[in-house]
Amino acid sequence: MSMRRDVHAIEIAHRPPRTWGQIIHTIVFSLVFDFGCLMIHTSQLIFLLPLRLLPFSLSDSLSETGIRLSKGAFGTLLVLMSQWFAPSRLVVTLEHDGPGAFSPAQIDEIAVRDEDGRVLGLNLPRKSILIANHQVYADWWYAWCLTYFMHTHRDVYIVLKKSLRWIPVIGWGMQFFNFIFLARSWASDRLYLAKQLALLGRRAQEHDTPLTFILYPEGTLVSPDTRPTSKKYADKLGISDMNYSLLPRSTGLHYSLRALSPCVPTLQLLDITVAYPGVPPMGYGQSYYTLQSIFLDGVPPPAVHMHIRRFDVTTDVPIGNVPRSHSGTPLDGTPRRKALEVDVPEHERQAFDLWLRDRWTEKDQLMQRFHDTGSFSSRDEYPEIDVPLQLRHKREVLDAFGFFIPVLVRYAWNRLQRIVR
Repeated sequence: MSMRRDVHAIEIAHRPPRTWGQIIHTIVFSLVFDFGCLMIHTSQLIFLLPLRLLPFSLSDSLSETGIRLSKGAFGTLLVLMSQWFAPSRLVVTLEHDGPGAFSPAQIDEIAVRDEDGRVLGLNLPRKSILIANHQVYADWWYAWCLTYFMHTHRDVYIVLKKSLRWIPVIGWGMQFFNFIFLARSWASDRLYLAKQLALLGRRAQEHDTPLTFILYPEGTLVSPDTRPTSKKYADKLGISDMNYSLLPRSTGLHYSLRALSPCVPTLQLLDITVAYPGVPPMGYGQSYYTLQSIFLDGVPPPAVHMHIRRFDVTTDVPIGNVPRSHSGTPLDGTPRRKALEVDVPEHERQAFDLWLRDRWTEKDQLMQRFHDTGSFSSRDEYPEIDVPLQLRHKREVLDAFGFFIPVLVRYAWNRLQRIVR
């Protein structure tokens, strides 16, 4: 057995000692990744902060463009770091039968390929909430890489702990990304979350830009520490616990869907089940894959398997009776007449909670299939879509290191000329 090929299937605690090659790999990765983050954040400080001094009609448009470009640069950097230091691929399968199924015509049109057959993009919804099971901390990294191929990596939004906003460089940069930082107190967070999502939804709808809001309903990783909590919650509800995930908590997702759907009529819910090769049945992903082991030690998963289901939020998801027009704060900052309502009737909350648990039960069945067969696919007629984690064009290396400034300057000049005229 080749250790280099199969070491990902050995628990990290039992792997051979780090080699000098891995130590050099760690140093080079750290230098390159830190340099990329520093370049992106420097461009934010130089070009986005001064925009606040400009008139609103110009600064708001330029700021939004600058935010999208810098966020896209970071998403591109994640793909590039995988390409250079942790080569892997996304193996995508699509639901073709049952809840969340794609039609045969839709499946045939998902993958966009070049002349050599390499997948360059995925025709998935441009405005969506993306939910997934949560196994390792690298889940968010690979989810953002997926959005790169969806062409929505410039418009990714994530909920984070408020304390993370002050992490040097990365935390400061995430503030410029307009990520949502919560105090982890639902009593104080729910109104803020609803308002922020409503604002993002209206902006995406009015400017016709993509939107991908990434959320993990389990709230934390599956681990020996969190498994008893999930079992206790299952016992409280009088139901069986999950085998390969934690019971999902529906509150945050429910509020998010209710906040976004009135602003984005075409909003879709992308439900992704993620599995990593080498993790045995009933094993814990974090015992085999950590951010350090993947990117610093250079032991990535040979593939990240993603099974995707799609639900139309308006017609397929029981989010309850939501008004079709939102009352939050408009883009120009002036208050509306009525405050945003965030209270959910109990029967609607319970209906959504049951619906989400059913989806997670189906995820457990999908994970069992993966462990039995090594794939989520159950039919040869709908083969897996193999997506190499590589940039589409070599010139995008410049984007990954923040060299998008000429694009922003040119956009600002064109906007200024139109205003003057």
